[in-house]
Amino acid sequence: MAAAELQGKYQKLAQEYSKLRAQNQVLKKGVVDEQANSASLKEQLKMKDQSLRKLQQEMDSLTFRNQQLAKRVELLQDELALSEARGKKNKKSVESSSQLSQEQKSVFNEDLQKKIEENERLHILFFEADEQHKRLEAELRSRLEVLETDAAQHQAVVDSLTKKYTETIEKLQNDKAKLEIKSQTLEREAKDCRLRTEECQQQLKNLQAALGSRLEESLCIINEKVPFNDTRCTRYNALNVPLHNRRNQLKLRDLAGQAMAFVQELVTALLNFHTYTEQKIQIFPIDSATDIISPLNQKFSQYLHENASYVRPLEEGMLHLFESITEDTVTVLETTVKLKAFSEHLASYLGFLRKILPYQLKSLEEECESSLCTAALRARNMELHRDMKMLTAVFEKLHTYVSLLALPSTRPEGLLRTNCNSVFTNIAASLHGFHDILKDISKHYSQKAALEQEVPTATQKLITTNDCILSSVAALTNGVGKMASFFSNNLDHFTSSLSYGPKGGAEFISPLSAECMLQYKKKAAAYVTSLKKPCADSVPYEEALANRRVLLSSTESREGLAQQVQQSLEKIAKLEQEKEHWMLEAQLAKIKLEKENQKLKNSLSGHLTEAIQEHSVLPNTAEQKQETTEKSLREPIKSTSLVRNLTLRVPIRVTNCSAPDVESREDLIKTHYMARIAELTSHLQLADSKSVHFHAECRALAKRLSLAEKSKESLMEELKLASQNISRLQASNDELMTTKRSYEDQLSMMSDHLCSMNETLTKQREEIDTLKMTSKGNSKKNKNR
Repeated sequence: MAAAELQGKYQKLAQEYSKLRAQNQVLKKGVVDEQANSASLKEQLKMKDQSLRKLQQEMDSLTFRNQQLAKRVELLQDELALSEARGKKNKKSVESSSQLSQEQKSVFNEDLQKKIEENERLHILFFEADEQHKRLEAELRSRLEVLETDAAQHQAVVDSLTKKYTETIEKLQNDKAKLEIKSQTLEREAKDCRLRTEECQQQLKNLQAALGSRLEESLCIINEKVPFNDTRCTRYNALNVPLHNRRNQLKLRDLAGQAMAFVQELVTALLNFHTYTEQKIQIFPIDSATDIISPLNQKFSQYLHENASYVRPLEEGMLHLFESITEDTVTVLETTVKLKAFSEHLASYLGFLRKILPYQLKSLEEECESSLCTAALRARNMELHRDMKMLTAVFEKLHTYVSLLALPSTRPEGLLRTNCNSVFTNIAASLHGFHDILKDISKHYSQKAALEQEVPTATQKLITTNDCILSSVAALTNGVGKMASFFSNNLDHFTSSLSYGPKGGAEFISPLSAECMLQYKKKAAAYVTSLKKPCADSVPYEEALANRRVLLSSTESREGLAQQVQQSLEKIAKLEQEKEHWMLEAQLAKIKLEKENQKLKNSLSGHLTEAIQEHSVLPNTAEQKQETTEKSLREPIKSTSLVRNLTLRVPIRVTNCSAPDVESREDLIKTHYMARIAELTSHLQLADSKSVHFHAECRALAKRLSLAEKSKESLMEELKLASQNISRLQASNDELMTTKRSYEDQLSMMSDHLCSMNETLTKQREEIDTLKMTSKGNSKKNKNR
């Protein structure tokens, strides 16, 4: 684990180093780009300086040229003044030369004008170039400053990153050294682990062999000694007697006793509430002692007077349910038959609430319409109007859930075992909702009682009745709150202990199987008690020897008679079964015959009436004349058939073939419909057989689907475990591969070293052999000498 953590840290540090390295390259590229931009900007600045210098030189040349022109203009003006002075003296001479001087003046003026315009244009261009140069210089300087600051920042970032990288490199080198040391220690541990794994594998093989032999022995014993395993089939497993949990039964009886006490409190509170409500109706808003109350309130009080016949059975049903839970029984939903009676009593009380609800609502509306009712009292009455509706709805919810809990003891297919927990949770939620509604009712009743005391016609009898109603509602609220908290606290126990049957089953077992299981439990208990009894005294040995012959003869005769009686009883039972079978077949045949006759009657009656009407409507001139003459001659004709007697009024024709035509038509219709009925019955039988076959196939497919889903879930879990094992094995394989590579490297180094050692040994052997040869040659020479 430590090596894995260090390797993970090393990988994280390597990733961070790679990220920082990439960032460093990006920053280097940015710095290089900025340096290139700054160099290009510097070159542009040099170019601008050169252009500026050229423009300055041009400006200097222009100013010099301008000065020359100005001097020349001055000289020309002086010459003009001299010429004008001379002109006064010699006007005549000038007149001849004035034309030439004017032409020269005009030429000079034109040249001067052109030079002035050119000078102005050059001044404008110089000014614009100067302004543009200043603006560009300012922009370039500001940009150069920004670039210098950016370059400085980038350089600082690069320096910090280089420092950080050097630090991280040093840390990584240190970690690498530590990891190398740890890898060496881990290699040593891996060697130890490899040795341990070999030992464990050997032990595992030994254990597998021992367990395999024991499994074969146990399988042989099971196959020989256990002829039938009834736990595989749910029907047979339902008949097995479960382990008797006496503590669980005692706790269930204790809980049933507490529930019975809560139900008794609820019953007394409901009785008081209904009786005091009846008294309140006869007092307010109209007192029955002084005036006649409305027919609606009379009917409502009459129904409320019958409340005990609906409320008392709740206590009786809970008492019977408590008495059915004993220490010796197995209390589950399938065996609590008395819960059905309690749900029926609850249903009758719910019917009573539904019966009195419209009268109660109309009574509150009538009270709101009275002159004594104020606006605040009317608002409280409408709140109670809503509360009473919600109270009935809560009782409907409780009845539905209690009836669902009673289904396993009567119709187990009506409720699934998977929905049992949700039913209990919904009962707890309904009880809490019941408690909240009762708190609202007590609050609204208290407000209403306080408002009714302020009414000027309020009497002491009304005040006491309101106090009694408030006390009954408070008792009802407290009782229901205790019941809700009790049910919520014991919800886990109810959901875990009130289910019996094979584990993983979706349905409850049948009530007959539960009853058989209880009978088997009683038999098992009786058998255990009989085993505990002492054995009776046996017959003395001498007396038994004396009476042996008599006993043998009597037993032989008894055995023969018993065999005969048994055979005759079997024959009688078979005959009775056959008799019952054939009686049932005859009854079914009669029923089918009656149904077919009824169908034939209906079909034949309809078709015959239509045929006769069509036949009577056919236009015939001769028959029309006879009808006009013989309208009065009409009499009923009865046509008898297997189905029914048809009485039809048809006109008597002059022709003699009317009766035979009807009979032949009836025979044809009868034969046609008999054939049609036979065909339809055959089709119906085929359809019934196909539907039964398809139903059986659907049930089989549904069972196969559920089994496939369960197997799929188990296989998915096994797949997850296998994937985890595979990942674990891959990790261990990677570790082993790394260690294997290191070992292979070491082995290669060892082999190289061994090769070098072998080479040195061979050289030494050769040298020794040469020395031996030389020593042998020297010894031979010495001998010869």
